[in-house]
Amino acid sequence: MAVANLNRIVLPDVDDDFGKMLDDFLQSEAIREGEIYSGRVLEIGKDFVTVDIGYKSEGQIPLDEFIQPDGSIGVKVGDKIDVYLERRENENGLVELSKEKADKLKIWDQISEACERDELVEGLITGRVKGGLTVDIGVKAFLPGSQVDLRPVRNLDQYLNKSFKFKVIKFNKKRGNIVLSRRALLEKEREDLKRQTLDKLKVGMIVEGIVKNITEYGCFVDLGGIDGLLHITDMSWGRINHPSEMFEVGDELKVKVLKYDPESERVSLSLKHITDDPWSTVDRKYMVGQRVGGKVVSLAEYGAFVEIEEGVEGLIHVSEMSWTKRVKHPSKVLAIGEDVDAVILDIDLKAKRISLGMKQTEVNPWTQLQDRYPVGSHIRARVRNVTNFGVFVGIEEGIDGLIHVSDLTWSGKIKDPREVYHKGDEIDACVLNIDVEQERFSLGVKQLGADPWEHVEHRYPIGQVIEGKVTKILDFGAIVEIEEDVEGLVHISEISQEKIDTVTKVLREGQNIRAKVISLIPEERKIGLSIKRLQEFEATADYNEFVQKQGGRKTTIGDLIREKLDVASLPSGKKSAPIVVPDFHVERDDE
Repeated sequence: MAVANLNRIVLPDVDDDFGKMLDDFLQSEAIREGEIYSGRVLEIGKDFVTVDIGYKSEGQIPLDEFIQPDGSIGVKVGDKIDVYLERRENENGLVELSKEKADKLKIWDQISEACERDELVEGLITGRVKGGLTVDIGVKAFLPGSQVDLRPVRNLDQYLNKSFKFKVIKFNKKRGNIVLSRRALLEKEREDLKRQTLDKLKVGMIVEGIVKNITEYGCFVDLGGIDGLLHITDMSWGRINHPSEMFEVGDELKVKVLKYDPESERVSLSLKHITDDPWSTVDRKYMVGQRVGGKVVSLAEYGAFVEIEEGVEGLIHVSEMSWTKRVKHPSKVLAIGEDVDAVILDIDLKAKRISLGMKQTEVNPWTQLQDRYPVGSHIRARVRNVTNFGVFVGIEEGIDGLIHVSDLTWSGKIKDPREVYHKGDEIDACVLNIDVEQERFSLGVKQLGADPWEHVEHRYPIGQVIEGKVTKILDFGAIVEIEEDVEGLVHISEISQEKIDTVTKVLREGQNIRAKVISLIPEERKIGLSIKRLQEFEATADYNEFVQKQGGRKTTIGDLIREKLDVASLPSGKKSAPIVVPDFHVERDDE
């Protein structure tokens, strides 16, 4: 009987399944998510592109990742492409792939290598963000505002949609953070260029440059890696109020090197010294008395500066602007930019000054006044101004005449014209003098009538009895008005036969009195009066006879000698010392 072999086991044929499982295991170990693989395009569908990466399953990539800016599909069947493995199998059993992520990872690797080798990257500035700009270098990067240029930039929009080269100054692949700098690149380029410029820079040479910055005092010009200062005073031989009148940032110009300090690397430039100084030919172009035209370039309190050619200016002083008007400020007559004609009054080549006169282009009206208003003629004029020393009246437009206080009355009673005359009053006056050079027109009111002191000795001889009004009380006497503009003094010693210490005890202002003329000096306008002498005389028996004869009696030298009077002490417009008159006995000489 046969015996069954229980130890014999019949196994199924598993070689094929095991091989397949082993292949799947090996493939799964060889292909990992998050890596980049090379594949071949098998099919382009409506929504996906099928790619074979050598895995058990094909992979799919969204068609959108291959659409070009013009709308075309940027891949065809059979193309080999690099793809990024996102998932080994999805719900459909397919591998999820990405072409975009593969490209970006490759760019990150390239940027990382560029950082290690200190190389530059190129990118397009695509937008503005807080603190700077975004740059597309294949991936999104950040460009801080402080790293855009060598100097701070106020308007970052000017850099949008422009491509530049940058240096990577910060790189973090894990965080996806890249920071760029254009300034670092420019500084390096500028340093290299600066070294080349300094090697050839010399004082006196003409160099080319670009205006980089403009200030109130000048322009900074980039000479190639180094800036030079073009001061406002070295821009033009003419007057410049601000450098912006001549230049804008970015202007190209040729300048001359005035100073250069290799240690401090400071460079002073000049534009005007490229041409000759216009003052070097002034003595051949202009002369005193010549009429010239120019433009007002500046106004000061004392006058206007006129440019008669570029770099050559003259000053019209306010006193030379009008024959008749008193110009307080040149802006009342001229404006900056206005064209004006003038006459050269003086040229100072050493000081580079030209004096101009604007009024000299017209006829001097003062030269015509003497013909229209001869000395001695009478005029009627309106008061324009009154001061403590006189009255100003209008003669013609812009021309005033002065009536000095001393020429208002013969007596000098008016001490302050403001108490008598007012603006707008009309006055009759006599022309006394016209000074063309000093531009003075002198008038007088008292000269309209005869001097009342002329022939006063005939009207009021010594011994004459007068009647008058006390107009002023003084410490030493009283002033008596004999007639208009003729006054006499009664000294305190001649007021009463009794001794008095105060004039006001006997006399008062406005009081009418009678007195005897006891002294007379016509040339000094002094008349001495005595109330006391009159009282003594009236008390004599011969008074009536004297009254009858007084009208026809004339004063003789003998009369003066007999009076024996000190006439020098009478007032002459100033405060006089007290008059001392001796009490002589006068014997009457019967005729």
